Parts: sequence; C-alpha cells; structure tokens
Amino acid sequence: MSRESRSLSEVHGSVQIPTGRGRWRRLLAFLGPAYLVSVGYMDPGNWATDIAGGSAFGYKLLWVLLMSNLMALLLQSLSARLGIVRGLDLAQASRHTYPPLVNIPLYFLAEIAIAACDLAEVIGMAIGLHLLFDIPVLWGVLIAAFDTLLILFLMNKGMRMMEVFILSIVSLIGLAFLAEMFIVQPDAGEVFKGLVPSELNGTALYIAIGIIGATVMPHNLYLHSSLVQTRRHSRDEKGIKEAIRFNFIDTAVALNLAFFVNAAILILAAAGFHRAGYFDVAEIDQAHQLLGDLFGDLSPALFAIALIAAGQSSTITGTLAGQIVMEGYLDLRIRPWLRRLITRFIAIVPAVVCILWFGEDSLGRLLVFSQVVLSLQLGFAVIPLIHFCSDKVRMGRFVIPVWARVLSWATALIIVLLNAKLVWEEVSNWIGANGWGVLAVTVLVFLLAAIILLLYIAIAPFISGARHAKEHLHEAAPPLDLGTVAPYRKLAITVDFSSHDRQTISAAVAQGGKDAQYVLIHITESAAARYLGAESGDLETLGDASNLEGYVQQLKEFGYTAEGRVGQGHAPVAIAKLVSETGCDLLVMGAHGHRGLKDIVLGTTLDSVRHKVKVPVFIVQ
Repeated sequence: MSRESRSLSEVHGSVQIPTGRGRWRRLLAFLGPAYLVSVGYMDPGNWATDIAGGSAFGYKLLWVLLMSNLMALLLQSLSARLGIVRGLDLAQASRHTYPPLVNIPLYFLAEIAIAACDLAEVIGMAIGLHLLFDIPVLWGVLIAAFDTLLILFLMNKGMRMMEVFILSIVSLIGLAFLAEMFIVQPDAGEVFKGLVPSELNGTALYIAIGIIGATVMPHNLYLHSSLVQTRRHSRDEKGIKEAIRFNFIDTAVALNLAFFVNAAILILAAAGFHRAGYFDVAEIDQAHQLLGDLFGDLSPALFAIALIAAGQSSTITGTLAGQIVMEGYLDLRIRPWLRRLITRFIAIVPAVVCILWFGEDSLGRLLVFSQVVLSLQLGFAVIPLIHFCSDKVRMGRFVIPVWARVLSWATALIIVLLNAKLVWEEVSNWIGANGWGVLAVTVLVFLLAAIILLLYIAIAPFISGARHAKEHLHEAAPPLDLGTVAPYRKLAITVDFSSHDRQTISAAVAQGGKDAQYVLIHITESAAARYLGAESGDLETLGDASNLEGYVQQLKEFGYTAEGRVGQGHAPVAIAKLVSETGCDLLVMGAHGHRGLKDIVLGTTLDSVRHKVKVPVFIVQ
C-alpha cells in the first residue's frame, strides 16, 4: 500500500515503538490514541444530555451512562483491533467490502454524524466563551471557525504533540469537575442507586438515547481504527498481539476517565438542580446561571472553563474523523486543512441559522437533538465493524472470540431497538399532530430506505461469498512494455534567483545533458506585472529579465542551449502557459519545503502547477 493511500497518511506510522526496551516503555509508546477518542465522550453534546437527564430525573439515568461506557469500551476495542490487524480504518474496510450503491449512503450518513458532532463542539465552545468572557454567542460561533488553524499547527508538530495537548485539556476538564463535586456534595447513596437499571419511557427514553449517542459516537469508531495505525510496530504475530493488548489498556483507561467526567456532569445536575427543584434545565447557560445562584462564583467559572476546553479538544477529533471518512469511503484526498474547514463550515451554518431564526435560547435543544442524530447513525457504523472483526479469513487468529461476538451483537441490537422505538414514537406523534402530507410520505420513504440499508449491511456478509468478495487497495499492476525510451529534448526550469536555483538547474541538466534545450522560466508577481502583463516596465520586471539573461549566458558558456522566458501574474497559471507555449516535455521545479501556515500565506505553487501542465513535473527538494 502506498503511503498516500494509508489512513491519515501524514501521520501514519509516525510514532516508533521502541524495541528491546522494557515493557513499560513500549506500553507508554502505545498510549495516546484512545485519549484523542475519549474527548469525544466528554464533548459539549454530552454536557447537554447529562444536564438534561440529571435535572429531570436526578441520578436515575446514571445506569444509562454506565451501560453506554461499557458499550463504548467494547466497540472502541473492536475498532482498534480492525486498524491494527488489517491496517485499514473502518471507512476503508467498508469501501473494500460493500458495493458503491451501499457505500455512498454509508458515507453520507457518516458525514451527517460528523456534522452533528462538530455542531455540538461549535455551540459548546461559543456558549463557553459567552459565559466566561460575555462574548455574544453568534460571535463565539464565528470564532470557532478559526480553531482549525490550531489543528493544522498540531498536525505539523507530530502526533505525539497533539496527544500531549489533548491529554492536558482532558486533565483540565477532570480537575474542574473534581472541584465541582466538592462544591455540590452529592448524596453517595443516591448515586449508587442510580446505577441500577430502571424503565425508560417518553422524555427519559429520548434523553437516554441522546446519552448513548453522545457517548458511543459513530465518528469515534472511524477515528480509533485510524489513530492506532500511527504506531510503527512489528507486523509479526507477536507484535500485533502486543499492540492489541496495549491498545486495550489505553482504551480502558481513557474511556473510564471519560465516564467519570460524564458521571460528574450528570451528578452535578442532579445534586445541584434536581435536588433544588429545577427539573427542566436543558440549557447550558441556564445551568451556568443556576450554579452561580446556588453555589457562588467559583462553580460557574470552573463550569465555563471546562466547557471551552471540551469544545476545543473535541473539534480536533471531529475534524480528523471527517478526513478519515472522506478518504476512506470515497478514496478522495484533498488538502487536510481544506477538509477541516469544510467540516467546520457545515457545522457553523446550522448554528448561525438557529441563532438568527430561533434565538440563542434554542441552542440547548439543538445540542440534545444533535446527539440523538448521532445515536441514529450508530447502527450503520457498528454493524459493519462487528462483521469485519468477525471475519475469520481476513482477521486470521486475531478474529474476535464467540463471547465478544455475542456481546457485540447484543450491543448493536440494543442500539438499533432503542433508536427504532424513538423514531416510531417521534414519527407517530408528528403525523398524529400534522396529518398525512407530502412531507410525511417523504420522511417515511427515507426511513424505509434506511431500514433496507441497515438490513443489507447486517445480513449480506452472512450470505455465502458476500463476505469474501475480492478485496484490494489497488488494481493489479499491468505488465510493463517500455519499448524505446525517448530522452527529454526540451526542459523548462523555474527559477526564483535564490540559493535553490543551483540545485534545480543542476538536476535539470543531469536529465537532458548537452543535447537538450533548456527554457528558464521566472514569473514576476509585482502589482504592475499582475495588471499590465508583458507591458509592465517596473523595476522588478526589468531586474528579473536581467537576472534571467545572466543565467542563460552562464549555461551557454558551459555548452548548453538555453533561453529565458519571463512571465507575469499568478505564478501557477503563468508557468503552465509558458510550458505549453515553448513545447517543453519536462518541467523541473524547486521545492522550498515550507508547510502548514506558510502554505496558507505563501501559497502552494507546486501543487497548483502540476494540475495545470500536461507534461511530467520533476521536483527538486
């Protein structure tokens, strides 16, 4: 598999696992991916559902949180196993297993889940900024668009730096809620009673499904199967077995920490609001205000700080999941920062519309709804994951045991049945209130299509031959018929009159020798050149022409045939135009090696040019 086709190729295998070292050193090297996943289990969407559940039902929904955490631990361990053993993330495995007619709907459902997740991060961060600094919520939503730059910065610094950043934020959230517990002083006996299962109906069912959707997030299944591949370990049986074991430890520790944070939020709402008679606290800002009224100034400040931290950390994992889903399902790779901007834009639009149309008070309900949407997507990610990890042919001796399959299918059944019950209740109530119409029929058609899709991905792999359909990452390489290889006769060389030109020109003449012709190209990008083109006679244009002629004369002195061409305006377009006009059959360019923010500021000429020219491009670093 080429590096570019690997999941999160820019950080794939970037963390080396030490060999011949102590067991603890190797374990520490594996720790990290699950902490990035765990922040999705304590994001602002969790806050909304936990606060709503705690204020309305006290401690009674704690058992739902515990069940959700056990489900998450099981499913995330399956996700990690898939990535370690097969070297594929969940989206890639789906693309290589199901036909396009199935994969395209699965892709769109995954994108909806990621958009719903990112919507929660945007709203949560905006509300946190409003509560702590009194910034208007609408401005907070717009500010959230720019934290994509932080993701870009962290990715350029390496996977370990991102994991350290996330772990620091998780620690901040945990400490904030530990302090909150000392302030609200919950009843320990009632807390333990809340861990005993109770009946779910009506509002309790709606909130419980929101809690499951906020805890067992579909995008985290895609994310975890990719992040475990950032570890470069031995691919023999012993190395894979050790990777599975250490990643399970990583997952267990990280998700249990997330459970304690979620439980703390629900306990805070139960002890602070339900006990005081506030049974309908569904808004985060309302919770913030009540904490101040009930417990003084410190409690709401800690609450707001933790909320901002949760929103900031969760947005990193959500946008990474968006990249994984697009690349995995569609085999489409666009620039990572652009993909993250797209994810954030999709989330910001509904948040802005909701604020402008319904007002800021509607954001809490939108948060809970986003988590219900997440839960409705779960079956479409969980069922394929179970099938892939149960495949004896492709998983080999690392296929999950029978007891794990039984628990996994029981988990999937619980998720699907709870969601089916919720959808039935909501649709029945809605049609009962509004009657039958075009919209009602359209909704039912979409629901029927979703049911058919769910049944297909659940049943098809059991049908003989379906599971073992041909899987490949690329078509088999065709036989080579090189024939007579013609040398390059006319080479274009881009120059910028810097120290890089020596390497670029040397590499070019090594390709063509003294029998080829060379066209030296320089693009003048001054304001006058952009607007006046070849007619510009500013100082920069004249100086560039003089420098270029100097290069041409030096090449001629060495016995090479050369000419110079100066272009004007936008560099990628002008270079492509000159290469075409001069009839060159190879373009040689120098790479300056800037990345990240410099790409945004200085531009990415190389990438743009290679998509505009019809000849091979030789890049000299």
